[in-house]
Amino acid sequence: MIQLKTIEELRLMRESAQLVSKTLGMLAKEIKPGVSTLHLDNLGGEFIRDHGGEPAFLGMYGFPKNLCISPNAEVVHGIPNEKPLEEGDILSVDCGVYMNGFYGDHAYSFAVGNIAPETEKLLKVTKESLYKGIEQCVRGKRVGDISNAIQTYCEAHGYGVVRELVGHGLGRKMHEDPQVPNYGRKGSGKVLKDGIVLAIEPMVNLGTEKVKFHSDGWTVTSKDNSPSAHFEHDVCIIAGKPVLLSTYRYIYEALGIVSDEEKPFTMAF
Repeated sequence: MIQLKTIEELRLMRESAQLVSKTLGMLAKEIKPGVSTLHLDNLGGEFIRDHGGEPAFLGMYGFPKNLCISPNAEVVHGIPNEKPLEEGDILSVDCGVYMNGFYGDHAYSFAVGNIAPETEKLLKVTKESLYKGIEQCVRGKRVGDISNAIQTYCEAHGYGVVRELVGHGLGRKMHEDPQVPNYGRKGSGKVLKDGIVLAIEPMVNLGTEKVKFHSDGWTVTSKDNSPSAHFEHDVCIIAGKPVLLSTYRYIYEALGIVSDEEKPFTMAF
Protein backbone atom coordinates (compact mmCIF):
# COMPACT_ATOMS: atom_id res chain seq x y z
CA MET A 1 0.00 0.00 0.00
CA ILE A 2 1.28 3.47 -0.92
CA GLN A 3 1.72 5.71 2.12
CA LEU A 4 0.68 9.26 1.19
CA LYS A 5 2.29 11.99 3.30
CA THR A 6 0.85 15.16 4.78
CA ILE A 7 2.50 18.53 4.21
CA GLU A 8 3.90 18.37 7.75
CA GLU A 9 5.43 14.96 7.02
CA LEU A 10 6.82 16.19 3.71
CA ARG A 11 8.57 19.02 5.54
CA LEU A 12 10.24 16.51 7.85
CA MET A 13 11.20 14.36 4.88
CA ARG A 14 12.71 17.38 3.18
CA GLU A 15 14.99 17.89 6.18
CA SER A 16 16.19 14.28 5.92
CA ALA A 17 16.70 14.57 2.17
CA GLN A 18 18.51 17.88 2.52
CA LEU A 19 20.99 16.35 4.98
CA VAL A 20 21.77 13.76 2.30
CA SER A 21 22.22 16.62 -0.16
CA LYS A 22 24.59 18.45 2.17
CA THR A 23 26.57 15.25 2.77
CA LEU A 24 27.02 14.75 -0.96
CA GLY A 25 28.04 18.39 -1.30
CA MET A 26 30.69 17.98 1.39
CA LEU A 27 32.01 14.82 -0.28
CA ALA A 28 32.15 16.50 -3.69
CA LYS A 29 35.18 18.50 -2.51
CA GLU A 30 36.97 15.33 -1.36
CA ILE A 31 36.56 13.14 -4.45
CA LYS A 32 39.91 13.18 -6.25
CA PRO A 33 42.65 10.78 -7.37
CA GLY A 34 44.44 9.07 -4.49
CA VAL A 35 41.50 9.21 -2.06
CA SER A 36 39.99 5.91 -0.93
CA THR A 37 36.27 5.21 -0.89
CA LEU A 38 36.66 4.10 2.74
CA HIS A 39 37.92 7.59 3.61
CA LEU A 40 34.88 9.10 1.88
CA ASP A 41 32.63 6.71 3.79
CA ASN A 42 34.12 7.74 7.12
CA LEU A 43 33.73 11.43 6.28
CA GLY A 44 30.12 10.91 5.22
CA GLY A 45 29.15 8.97 8.33
CA GLU A 46 30.73 11.56 10.61
CA PHE A 47 29.04 14.44 8.79
CA ILE A 48 25.60 12.84 9.02
CA ARG A 49 25.94 12.17 12.74
CA ASP A 50 27.32 15.66 13.42
CA HIS A 51 24.19 17.13 11.81
CA GLY A 52 21.66 15.16 13.81
CA GLY A 53 21.02 12.19 11.54
CA GLU A 54 21.91 8.53 11.35
CA PRO A 55 23.57 6.87 8.33
CA ALA A 56 20.59 4.91 7.06
CA PHE A 57 22.49 2.26 5.13
CA LEU A 58 24.73 1.14 8.00
CA GLY A 59 23.40 -2.24 9.10
CA MET A 60 20.38 -2.11 6.77
CA TYR A 61 19.88 -5.67 5.53
CA GLY A 62 23.39 -6.23 6.94
CA PHE A 63 25.21 -3.60 4.85
CA PRO A 64 28.59 -2.96 6.55
CA LYS A 65 29.30 0.72 5.77
CA ASN A 66 27.72 4.17 5.94
CA LEU A 67 27.41 4.81 2.20
CA CYS A 68 27.16 2.80 -1.00
CA ILE A 69 30.12 3.96 -3.13
CA SER A 70 30.39 2.35 -6.55
CA PRO A 71 33.24 3.13 -9.00
CA ASN A 72 33.27 2.60 -12.75
CA ALA A 73 31.50 -0.65 -13.73
CA GLU A 74 29.88 -0.99 -10.30
CA VAL A 75 26.22 -0.10 -10.73
CA VAL A 76 25.18 0.21 -7.07
CA HIS A 77 25.79 -1.12 -3.54
CA GLY A 78 29.58 -0.85 -3.72
CA ILE A 79 31.24 -1.46 -0.35
CA PRO A 80 33.78 1.27 0.52
CA ASN A 81 37.38 0.02 0.71
CA GLU A 82 40.97 1.23 0.88
CA LYS A 83 41.69 1.16 -2.87
CA PRO A 84 42.59 4.71 -4.01
CA LEU A 85 40.63 6.40 -6.76
CA GLU A 86 42.40 7.02 -10.05
CA GLU A 87 42.25 9.79 -12.63
CA GLY A 88 39.48 8.99 -15.10
CA ASP A 89 37.33 6.97 -12.69
CA ILE A 90 33.66 7.70 -12.18
CA LEU A 91 32.04 7.22 -8.79
CA SER A 92 28.41 6.78 -7.77
CA VAL A 93 27.86 7.90 -4.17
CA ASP A 94 24.50 6.76 -2.79
CA CYS A 95 23.67 8.18 0.63
CA GLY A 96 20.81 7.54 3.04
CA VAL A 97 19.85 9.42 6.19
CA TYR A 98 17.35 8.63 8.93
CA MET A 99 16.16 11.70 10.82
CA ASN A 100 12.87 12.99 12.24
CA GLY A 101 11.37 9.52 11.80
CA PHE A 102 11.84 9.61 8.01
CA TYR A 103 14.40 8.58 5.44
CA GLY A 104 16.22 10.60 2.80
CA ASP A 105 17.96 8.72 -0.02
CA HIS A 106 19.66 10.05 -3.10
CA ALA A 107 22.75 9.69 -5.24
CA TYR A 108 25.12 11.40 -7.65
CA SER A 109 27.77 10.07 -10.02
CA PHE A 110 31.01 12.06 -9.90
CA ALA A 111 33.91 12.34 -12.31
CA VAL A 112 37.31 11.74 -10.72
CA GLY A 113 39.56 14.23 -12.47
CA ASN A 114 39.32 14.17 -16.27
CA ILE A 115 37.22 11.36 -17.70
CA ALA A 116 36.77 9.91 -21.18
CA PRO A 117 34.31 11.82 -23.41
CA GLU A 118 32.05 8.78 -23.85
CA THR A 119 31.85 8.35 -20.07
CA GLU A 120 31.16 12.05 -19.57
CA LYS A 121 28.26 11.75 -22.02
CA LEU A 122 26.92 8.74 -20.12
CA LEU A 123 26.81 10.81 -16.91
CA LYS A 124 25.14 13.71 -18.69
CA VAL A 125 22.45 11.62 -20.35
CA THR A 126 21.70 9.59 -17.23
CA LYS A 127 21.21 12.74 -15.16
CA GLU A 128 19.03 14.24 -17.88
CA SER A 129 16.93 11.06 -17.87
CA LEU A 130 16.33 11.52 -14.14
CA TYR A 131 14.64 14.85 -14.85
CA LYS A 132 12.69 13.31 -17.75
CA GLY A 133 11.29 10.90 -15.18
CA ILE A 134 10.60 13.64 -12.63
CA GLU A 135 8.63 15.58 -15.27
CA GLN A 136 6.18 12.67 -15.36
CA CYS A 137 5.66 12.69 -11.58
CA VAL A 138 2.27 14.40 -11.91
CA ARG A 139 -1.04 13.68 -10.21
CA GLY A 140 -3.13 11.33 -12.36
CA LYS A 141 -0.21 9.88 -14.28
CA ARG A 142 1.18 6.43 -13.52
CA VAL A 143 4.49 4.96 -12.44
CA GLY A 144 4.95 3.53 -15.92
CA ASP A 145 5.02 7.05 -17.37
CA ILE A 146 8.09 7.80 -15.23
CA SER A 147 9.69 4.49 -16.18
CA ASN A 148 9.04 4.88 -19.89
CA ALA A 149 10.40 8.44 -20.01
CA ILE A 150 13.71 7.31 -18.48
CA GLN A 151 14.00 4.21 -20.67
CA THR A 152 13.24 5.86 -23.99
CA TYR A 153 15.61 8.76 -23.35
CA CYS A 154 18.54 6.53 -22.40
CA GLU A 155 17.98 3.89 -25.04
CA ALA A 156 17.79 6.60 -27.72
CA HIS A 157 21.46 7.23 -26.87
CA GLY A 158 22.30 3.53 -27.14
CA TYR A 159 22.67 2.86 -23.41
CA GLY A 160 21.61 -0.16 -21.38
CA VAL A 161 18.94 0.53 -18.76
CA VAL A 162 19.31 -1.84 -15.81
CA ARG A 163 16.24 -4.02 -15.18
CA GLU A 164 17.07 -5.84 -11.95
CA LEU A 165 17.33 -2.72 -9.76
CA VAL A 166 14.61 -0.09 -9.36
CA GLY A 167 13.60 3.07 -7.57
CA HIS A 168 11.01 3.02 -4.80
CA GLY A 169 8.62 4.79 -2.51
CA LEU A 170 10.17 6.48 0.50
CA GLY A 171 8.99 7.51 3.95
CA ARG A 172 9.11 6.01 7.43
CA LYS A 173 10.72 3.03 5.72
CA MET A 174 13.59 3.20 3.25
CA HIS A 175 11.75 1.04 0.73
CA GLU A 176 8.02 1.60 0.42
CA ASP A 177 5.49 0.98 -2.33
CA PRO A 178 5.52 1.52 -5.21
CA GLN A 179 8.56 0.19 -6.99
CA VAL A 180 9.73 2.59 -9.72
CA PRO A 181 11.50 0.73 -12.55
CA ASN A 182 13.60 2.65 -15.05
CA TYR A 183 11.86 0.86 -17.92
CA GLY A 184 8.20 0.21 -18.70
CA ARG A 185 5.07 1.11 -20.61
CA LYS A 186 3.26 4.43 -20.56
CA GLY A 187 0.01 4.26 -18.66
CA SER A 188 0.99 1.21 -16.61
CA GLY A 189 1.52 0.85 -12.87
CA LYS A 190 0.13 2.65 -9.83
CA VAL A 191 -1.64 5.99 -10.16
CA LEU A 192 0.30 8.98 -8.82
CA LYS A 193 -1.41 11.11 -6.16
CA ASP A 194 -0.65 14.14 -4.02
CA GLY A 195 1.49 13.19 -1.04
CA ILE A 196 3.37 10.38 -2.73
CA VAL A 197 7.16 10.37 -2.28
CA LEU A 198 9.39 8.52 -4.74
CA ALA A 199 13.11 7.90 -4.91
CA ILE A 200 13.61 7.97 -8.67
CA GLU A 201 17.01 6.59 -9.64
CA PRO A 202 18.13 5.76 -13.17
CA MET A 203 20.92 3.15 -13.26
CA VAL A 204 22.34 3.14 -16.77
CA ASN A 205 25.25 1.29 -18.39
CA LEU A 206 27.40 2.42 -21.30
CA GLY A 207 27.05 -1.09 -22.75
CA THR A 208 24.63 -3.91 -22.00
CA GLU A 209 21.72 -3.53 -19.59
CA LYS A 210 22.65 -6.89 -18.05
CA VAL A 211 24.33 -6.96 -14.64
CA LYS A 212 26.34 -9.34 -12.47
CA PHE A 213 25.68 -9.89 -8.76
CA HIS A 214 28.90 -10.57 -6.85
CA SER A 215 29.63 -13.09 -4.12
CA ASP A 216 29.97 -10.42 -1.39
CA GLY A 217 26.19 -10.20 -1.49
CA TRP A 218 26.18 -6.50 -2.37
CA THR A 219 28.28 -5.39 -5.32
CA VAL A 220 26.50 -5.22 -8.67
CA THR A 221 28.46 -4.55 -11.86
CA SER A 222 27.59 -4.26 -15.54
CA LYS A 223 27.97 -7.69 -17.09
CA ASP A 224 30.32 -6.43 -19.81
CA ASN A 225 32.31 -4.33 -17.32
CA SER A 226 31.31 -1.09 -19.04
CA PRO A 227 30.97 2.11 -16.98
CA SER A 228 27.69 2.62 -15.14
CA ALA A 229 26.01 5.84 -13.99
CA HIS A 230 23.52 6.36 -11.17
CA PHE A 231 21.59 9.49 -10.20
CA GLU A 232 18.76 9.71 -7.67
CA HIS A 233 16.39 12.36 -6.32
CA ASP A 234 13.61 12.30 -3.71
CA VAL A 235 10.45 13.66 -5.32
CA CYS A 236 6.96 14.30 -3.96
CA ILE A 237 3.73 15.53 -5.52
CA ILE A 238 2.14 18.70 -4.15
CA ALA A 239 -0.89 20.34 -5.80
CA GLY A 240 -0.56 17.88 -8.64
CA LYS A 241 3.04 18.74 -9.53
CA PRO A 242 6.50 17.25 -8.86
CA VAL A 243 8.51 18.89 -6.07
CA LEU A 244 12.08 17.99 -5.17
CA LEU A 245 12.85 17.21 -1.55
CA SER A 246 16.54 16.67 -2.35
CA THR A 247 18.91 18.95 -4.26
CA TYR A 248 22.23 18.85 -6.09
CA ARG A 249 22.81 22.51 -5.22
CA TYR A 250 25.46 21.76 -2.61
CA ILE A 251 27.36 19.56 -5.06
CA TYR A 252 27.24 22.26 -7.70
CA GLU A 253 28.41 24.91 -5.26
CA ALA A 254 31.37 22.71 -4.32
CA LEU A 255 32.29 22.01 -7.94
CA GLY A 256 31.58 25.46 -9.38
CA ILE A 257 28.76 24.21 -11.62
CA VAL A 258 26.01 26.60 -12.69
CA SER A 259 22.66 24.92 -13.34
CA ASP A 260 18.95 25.76 -13.29
CA GLU A 261 17.82 22.16 -13.90
CA GLU A 262 15.96 21.96 -10.56
CA LYS A 263 14.05 25.24 -10.96
CA PRO A 264 10.86 23.70 -12.46
CA PHE A 265 10.61 21.32 -9.51
CA THR A 266 11.19 23.76 -6.66
CA MET A 267 8.28 24.96 -4.52
CA ALA A 268 8.06 26.57 -1.10
CA PHE A 269 5.80 24.64 1.26
